[in-house]
Amino acid sequence: MSLAHTAAEYMLSDALLPDRRGSRLKGLRLELPLDKMVKFITVGFPLLLMSLAFAQEFSSGSPISCFAPSNFSVRQAAYVDSSCWDSLAHHMQDKAGQYKVKSLWPHKALPYSLLALAVAMYLPVLLWQYVAVPSLSSDLLFIISELDKSYNRSIRLVQHMLQIRQKSSDPHVFWDELEKARKERYFEFPLLERYLECKQRSHWLVATYLLRNALLLLFTSATYLYLGHFHLDVFFQEEFSCFIKTGLLHEETHVPELITCRLTSLSVFQIVSVSSAAIYTILVPVIIYNLTRLCRWDKGLLSIYEMLPAFDLLSRKMLGCPINDLNVILLFLRANISELISFSWLSVLSVLKDTTTQKHNIDTVVDFMTFVAGLEPSKPKHLTQHTYDEHA
Repeated sequence: MSLAHTAAEYMLSDALLPDRRGSRLKGLRLELPLDKMVKFITVGFPLLLMSLAFAQEFSSGSPISCFAPSNFSVRQAAYVDSSCWDSLAHHMQDKAGQYKVKSLWPHKALPYSLLALAVAMYLPVLLWQYVAVPSLSSDLLFIISELDKSYNRSIRLVQHMLQIRQKSSDPHVFWDELEKARKERYFEFPLLERYLECKQRSHWLVATYLLRNALLLLFTSATYLYLGHFHLDVFFQEEFSCFIKTGLLHEETHVPELITCRLTSLSVFQIVSVSSAAIYTILVPVIIYNLTRLCRWDKGLLSIYEMLPAFDLLSRKMLGCPINDLNVILLFLRANISELISFSWLSVLSVLKDTTTQKHNIDTVVDFMTFVAGLEPSKPKHLTQHTYDEHA
């Protein structure tokens, strides 16, 4: 019998989680996986396209090629290219013989507009980093620590019960004390549960998260407006008529007023415009999905921790409207599930609990570990009958 008790003690000791006060959970993920993906794409993709635009400009030289008259000198031809690129305006003659000017500046501003887009898309990340992350990290550190400690308390309780059973000669004393403790709810976790209740009434994190995604949608909409209003207007404009009677050629009488120029970088401009619109169109459903996750609770995570004694966040109907800080914290607990060691243990015990033949007697991790340690999960019938006879 002592060998069985020793084996049970070893089993319970192995079930205890290690003390991690020194590590302080340095690997916490303070961005959800989908948010991190959106950040890398919304910020990195414009920078990649900007690099493509600059690389094309440096490799092919001048982004325009003007067809200067054959009698132009080298200096005059170079001046024409430079002047037409600086003005970048298409002169059109209407039916009345008047010239209309159409600016082609989006071609010149392409790399800088991509840089501005990347900076704008990084602003929501900075907002989250400096406004929400300090509070979120402290919340996660405390809740993960308390959940693991609560699990350890349950295991130590079973160890204590095993010692009482070994030392007590009267089995009635052990079962009476255990039933009294269950009835009077000695195994509650008031600090953790009240902290979670407090977070359920707080809306700082969820407001910041909503603002972050709302800004992403706003900047994405602004990108669509920019591409549709400015890029689409010059999307197919490969050639334009440039007015050259300025500066060096102003006094030249034999020089025509307009010459034809061709945009050599039009293909890059089209690729950048189409790919930007396509990428941000794909990201919009992802951003909306991130927002919809705030409309439902992750009850799978909470139900696992219902195995802790008297931890009844679900059964006490504490969960109301999910748009609050507690729901955001639960999303990040799910993202940091590798740091929550007790979750894997409780998940295994929850699966094993469903396979036991005495499901009605096993509700918590204490009941299950008591059963595994060799103690009965409920008072034996002969002891129950004996107690009934004494009261009669």
